[in-house]
Amino acid sequence: MKTIKKIDVKSIALPARKRVAAYARVSMESDRLAHSLSAQISYYNDLIQNNPEWEFAGVYADSFISGTSVERRAEFKRMIQDCEDSKIDIILTKSISRFARNTVDLLNTVRRLKELGIEVQFEKERIRSLSGDGELMLTLLASFAQEESRSISENVKWGARKRFQKGIPHGRVRVFGYRWEGDHLVIIPNEAEIVKRIYQNFLDGKSRLETEREFAAEGITTRNGCRWRDHSIKTVLTNITYTGNLLLQKEFTDDPITKKHIKNTGQLPQYFVENTHEPIIDMRTFRFVQEEMARRRELGPFANKSLNTTCFTRKLRCGKCGSSFIRCTRSIRVKYHSTLQPANGYYRTWNCGRHRKNTALCETNEIPETILKKCCSEVLGLDEFDEQIFSKRIERIDVPCQGILLFNFVEGGVISKEWHSKARTDCWTDELKNKHRESRRNYMLKGIGPFYPFTCRIKCGCCGENVKRQSEHKSVNHKVFWRCRNGCGIKGIPEEELKEISAGILGLEEFDSEAFMNQIDHITMVRSGLMEFTFTDGHTEQAEYCIKVRQTKWTEERRKAMSERLKQLKEAKKK
Repeated sequence: MKTIKKIDVKSIALPARKRVAAYARVSMESDRLAHSLSAQISYYNDLIQNNPEWEFAGVYADSFISGTSVERRAEFKRMIQDCEDSKIDIILTKSISRFARNTVDLLNTVRRLKELGIEVQFEKERIRSLSGDGELMLTLLASFAQEESRSISENVKWGARKRFQKGIPHGRVRVFGYRWEGDHLVIIPNEAEIVKRIYQNFLDGKSRLETEREFAAEGITTRNGCRWRDHSIKTVLTNITYTGNLLLQKEFTDDPITKKHIKNTGQLPQYFVENTHEPIIDMRTFRFVQEEMARRRELGPFANKSLNTTCFTRKLRCGKCGSSFIRCTRSIRVKYHSTLQPANGYYRTWNCGRHRKNTALCETNEIPETILKKCCSEVLGLDEFDEQIFSKRIERIDVPCQGILLFNFVEGGVISKEWHSKARTDCWTDELKNKHRESRRNYMLKGIGPFYPFTCRIKCGCCGENVKRQSEHKSVNHKVFWRCRNGCGIKGIPEEELKEISAGILGLEEFDSEAFMNQIDHITMVRSGLMEFTFTDGHTEQAEYCIKVRQTKWTEERRKAMSERLKQLKEAKKK
């Protein structure tokens, strides 16, 4: 008899395809490099999609961006984020220099990807980051790539200096008042008028701050539509380009990796090229402005008429950071909820200038001006502070630490003085206290903010103090009572019952806070269970309220159990 044998077909599990992405980059903008970037993208597209074991995960390309830092490479950062989101298994790149020219960035990135199980393959160097010797080879070759970048930077700097020696500027820097036409600067008439006005204001004795405020009031803006600031006005006043001459290599890049620009103050030679374009300001005026700026810089804040200087200006110096102290004025205010009421007074202090900008830079605290004047009077032996005597005799005051002042005399000698701040107590005068009390009472009586219609309107008949609001939080419900807290023995009343009684006294169906405040002057709790309402017209009415006795939780069973427990404890102690 023939037999039939059934053969089961086993399903073959195919290996999961790797998700592969590629990264490409060019650093300089040119037709040749743009074609190179396009060729890299096309090459990786075909390479990944033609491999049956790979799944295309995209090509990330940064164009015309340096590889010395990852901060400006948007596509590179997007690729790393996709790796963090587990969208990529392998990254292909042409060479180490295309991936990064900074050794630290390269190794940090590769190590992070290695932790995620993602491999980076460098085709030119034939290195795989997950291989045994991959990181060692990357460290060596990345160092070569970084040094190559440094060498390229030095070659660029050498070429720029050669052009400077010939009087050719390196690039076309934007200058307010001019525009570039070919290799020459041409005046923009409306901007040139603003430049002339800035110089004229300075010659007329105005400070840069005054010019800034003047331009803001008139709506005069920069080329980009921004407000003129002090540093922008200073740049115009110190730019020799407005004299028709060029000063080359005013800045330079010290490190090709960080690319930080440093002002050239003599580290490298500068090149002065005369009569390169039409001037807006003559050289004589420009030199006079530089001399005047140096003179004002020497005078410091006294040269700025818009600043409110005193006899202490530039005489107080921080012993920790060496900065001068500046005067700060704050108005004393009484604050209620979201409402501010200014009081008749000011609170003036002297703060370290560096601490004022950033508290992390210096820990020196403020010195109240009243304390400062008092210490000066005691050191100088005066009954009252005198600005003229202080200015003549005191050269400066050093503040080595909190609570110590070192007075340096003009004729020589130093006196140390200790001080303790009582500024808050001293400025809180009786006048301000009375104003605070009156303001608080008015706000309470009007029911504004956290105050209630009954606030300051219920008096205790026993001690005469105000009856206050008190909340009782329980697990089941939440009740609010009005009761005297002086222990007079008068029982409080629940707020809901108080509102019902008040509405009945006023002949209303429901309690109305506005009607209550208009008709009731105050309520007196005569005794427990009895209140007396005094109306604004003078007549009174009495009302009784129910006193609920709190039910105890001590049942007979619990009392007996507790008694037995106490007996057992006493017997145990005797033994």
